[in-house]
Amino acid sequence: MEAGGHSEQDLRSQAVERLKKKRDFKAHLLIYFLVNAFLVLIWAVSSDDDTFFWPIFVIVGWGIGVVANAWDVYGRKPITEEEIRREQERLRGE
Repeated sequence: MEAGGHSEQDLRSQAVERLKKKRDFKAHLLIYFLVNAFLVLIWAVSSDDDTFFWPIFVIVGWGIGVVANAWDVYGRKPITEEEIRREQERLRGE
């Protein structure tokens, strides 16, 4: 049975892959918040009022990775047949 050029097995495989990526992202996000909350707690307990907020380096640096992961899971569109056709034509020199 074909659905839009894809078999049911292909669609199922794609759905499973997307669901795994979403689950992995949620775990990544949870770990990000827990670790950074712990670092902020360490900073708060061990610092004076005028101590530099050093956890910002981890929060921002790792945050860039979280944003990239979110874009990969939720923002990136699948490659279309039209894009494949155009790239093949480009590679042929057409």
